[in-house]
Amino acid sequence: MHCEPSPTAGDLEEALSVFVQHRARLFGIAYRVLGSAAEAEDVVQEVWLRWQKTDRSVVNSPVAFLSSTATRLAINIAQSARVRRETYIGPWLPEPVDTSSDPEVGAQRAEALELALLLVLERLSPTERAAYVLREAFDYGYPEIAEILQLSLVNVRKIVSRARKHLSEEQRESVDTSEHRRLLSVFVSAAQTGDVASLEALLTPDTVSLSDGNGVRGCARVPVLGRARVAKMVTYPRLWQNAEPRFVDANGRAGVMVYRDDRPVAFMTMAASKVGIHQLMWVFSPGKIAAFLDSRSRLAAGPGAARATS
Repeated sequence: MHCEPSPTAGDLEEALSVFVQHRARLFGIAYRVLGSAAEAEDVVQEVWLRWQKTDRSVVNSPVAFLSSTATRLAINIAQSARVRRETYIGPWLPEPVDTSSDPEVGAQRAEALELALLLVLERLSPTERAAYVLREAFDYGYPEIAEILQLSLVNVRKIVSRARKHLSEEQRESVDTSEHRRLLSVFVSAAQTGDVASLEALLTPDTVSLSDGNGVRGCARVPVLGRARVAKMVTYPRLWQNAEPRFVDANGRAGVMVYRDDRPVAFMTMAASKVGIHQLMWVFSPGKIAAFLDSRSRLAAGPGAARATS
């Protein structure tokens, strides 16, 4: 007997279609606020569950509803994450995300995606971070941000202004993507061959190297400061022994995934200005490396995970 599809099934398909349309944006908002691809994906899945259960007939703007839900969930997680990170061993770095399939990760602007900027954003409160991300990366108007964060318009303007000022004091003007990749390539080549002189020529006097391992053996547990010390550290023979560095697209910039015996053991990227490389960021944490590799298939797959939970 032939049966017409039930209205409920059709409504759910429509809900999925709307969700899929905005999924990259939701992930992008949550990721920038949290600095974690895995946690951002958890937010996206929770938004999908709530969207299914919502009376969508009374929702005037699906994208506003979805963005508000994602932002508030991300803020809540970020607040609890601060407590968890108090027990983190050594420097904490944002989880890199593969951007080969989406260089901007759903944003209208690519700002607030580079790993170095995400690290500075961590110094803001979760609400300040969210306001800045919504404004600078996704071009939301101040009234929209005020509604999402449930704050006054005047307060939102002040928050974004303070965040901009704080970040401008912390950030240096970056080189473009092609020069960034060139510097990274020269750096890796010099580090592999132990060419300390060439490395020192690339680095600024106040260079800092941060290694995120959360207790991984052999990983520096404090920042390494200064051109000479950093150059010496990155030429450590065991770091590059039987290693194969492979270039990847991470957070809109070039990065390097270091493999040993065809197994990823470290991720590295850098921040550089016209005067040289001033920050190195190493990720040795197996969980964060796995999350980066997972993000490649997850972002490319798009709505697949959402459909699996429907």
